[in-house]
Amino acid sequence: MSKKLTLIAFVVSLGGFLFGFDAGIISGVMSYAGPEFDLNDLQSGWVVSSPSFSAMIAMLFSGRLSDIVGRKKILIYVAFLYALSAILSAYASSYEMLYIARMIGGVAFGAALILAPTYIAEISTSENRGKLVSIQQLNIVLGFFAAFLSNYFFNKYNTPGNTLFTDESVWRWMLGVEFFPAILYFICLFLIPKSPRWLYANGKKEEAKTILIEIHGQEHTDIEIAAIEKNLKVEEISSKVQIKDLLKPALRFILIVGLVIGVLQQITGINAVYFYATSIFKQTGIGTDAAFSSGVLLSTITVIFTFVAIFLIDRMGRRPLLLVGIAGISISLLLCAYGFNQATYQLTTSEISALENVDANLLQPFADKTYTSDLDFKNEMKSALGSQVYAKNEGAILEAATNINATLVLFGILGFIACFAFSLGPVMWVMLSELYPIKYRGLAIGVIGFINSFVSWVVQQVFPWELSNFGNGLTFLIFGLIATVGFFILLKILPETKGKSLEELEMELVRK
Repeated sequence: MSKKLTLIAFVVSLGGFLFGFDAGIISGVMSYAGPEFDLNDLQSGWVVSSPSFSAMIAMLFSGRLSDIVGRKKILIYVAFLYALSAILSAYASSYEMLYIARMIGGVAFGAALILAPTYIAEISTSENRGKLVSIQQLNIVLGFFAAFLSNYFFNKYNTPGNTLFTDESVWRWMLGVEFFPAILYFICLFLIPKSPRWLYANGKKEEAKTILIEIHGQEHTDIEIAAIEKNLKVEEISSKVQIKDLLKPALRFILIVGLVIGVLQQITGINAVYFYATSIFKQTGIGTDAAFSSGVLLSTITVIFTFVAIFLIDRMGRRPLLLVGIAGISISLLLCAYGFNQATYQLTTSEISALENVDANLLQPFADKTYTSDLDFKNEMKSALGSQVYAKNEGAILEAATNINATLVLFGILGFIACFAFSLGPVMWVMLSELYPIKYRGLAIGVIGFINSFVSWVVQQVFPWELSNFGNGLTFLIFGLIATVGFFILLKILPETKGKSLEELEMELVRK
């Protein structure tokens, strides 16, 4: 595998890095932007989830649009939209402007998540396609890591004596810094070649051949052209397939398997934990600074266990990884639920007096009162201080009042992240590419991807409402029980696809 090919794949998959960065950065942003705009639970949920909503729509048309105008050209527009979204988000003067700016970014990463793997697959050979496409997933988790690290440093320097970073401006810096990797992505995309497969399909065979020779050398070019011609003939047949064809009795089993995995990946709450990581860690009472640093630890765990998945998936197999992972996810979420459920909340007179930016007289009636429910405690704090003042000082108030086994909850959250990173995260897409006959594969993955994105959007949208109405313990209990049910369903229906050719899998799984 040439260095040039690896470099091209890395440049194209920077869209995945920006997706991970955007997804991770918002967890720190909402700690400041939410109180500034005095957002309620549904508004907070919409600011966080709106990019996923627009991404879901973009996924429906971006692939077809790139068939018409080209992969490279659409990716350049994607990079421009990323940069535009970063600038508009940083200068948002209202709740409406903030979510519209983020929806522009959502269109970008919805298209990028579809087009980057497509482009990479079209320039690579069959021997290195899997490794090159996996660079996309690695870039996503590296984006998460960079975002949490960025948030940590911005929050660290947001001190009372610093006039550059204040509660009113620091979240704008958090959002605006995304402009720099976005503009780098934009510039680098001009340096990569057009997709040779797209050129060949559009009658530009000589240009396609020239690019293939530059990337792979003369020896492999004839092999790749033969493969391209074969795939184009298959796609000509599959283009006649309609959604209703997926409901045929012969495909029913593998469609159910794919839908279960696709829904389970998101409904267990992974994006709620990523997108609201800072808020979740605040609920443990460890304080705002520690919450931001815990986000860095979370993203580091994600990167490490993504490498574990890449190492094990062809050795251990898909089924064992998924079953071990979903079992670990269930245990970890139930551990979080138990930890939050055992927490108590009490503010002493001295602790109330020590709180900055809060009128101590308003909280004195609640001094030394013990609460066993986080809902009761937070609701009384909000009623005394007002929702906006409470939101701005939630980290400090919970740090003073919460009596909880924070280590247990942190272990549960990190366990969840680790188990997801080596199972449902990467393995889902591998299995979807293997389960379906080539005639139906593109359509099936597209439908399941759309449903997967829809579930992700719903989870992000309702998570703040769940915390406010169900409390921390019950919210994580719901996620944990869903994961438990998912484990037993997968235990019964999940096939193993390791070490079998696509033809063997079709003979085995498609009902004749």
